[in-house]
Amino acid sequence: MKLDEAKQQFIDTWGALGSEWGINKSVAQVHALLLASTKPLSTDEIMEKLVISRGNANMSIRQLIEYGIVYKKHIAGDRKEYFVAEKDVLKWAMKIAVMRKKKELDPVMEILKDISEATEDDKTKDGQAFHQTVKDIQVLTEQLETIANKVFQSNRADLLIKLFKLIV
Repeated sequence: MKLDEAKQQFIDTWGALGSEWGINKSVAQVHALLLASTKPLSTDEIMEKLVISRGNANMSIRQLIEYGIVYKKHIAGDRKEYFVAEKDVLKWAMKIAVMRKKKELDPVMEILKDISEATEDDKTKDGQAFHQTVKDIQVLTEQLETIANKVFQSNRADLLIKLFKLIV
């Protein structure tokens, strides 16, 4: 497999994975393209390589910049905006994980807390069983949140040590 074919397969696979994780396919493909590129790319180059519209390219780039995993890069003497991806895998993976935690886990934690409080005084058999189920889920998500927060707050060396301790 030649380099260009390998890069295209990476872009296609990353786009498919993104869709599986709830991320727009184009966003994931733009990210993959920028990860695979050794030089900054303009919106026009991204559009051409991925065969997507300007609007799609701009929305994807904007979203990746909001995630903090793509940066604008200005090239002296050129009026175009160029973009580069964060190449440190742990750094961008952590940024995505923090963003997803805020978007997905935090709201669930709040809802579970509300449900648990609303059902704790129900003395019926069904009410107590439901309350216990919610409490069990709440405890698990709190434990996951604690682990996530410890990982997010560590530096790179500590992160690997903590992950190793979790596995062992």
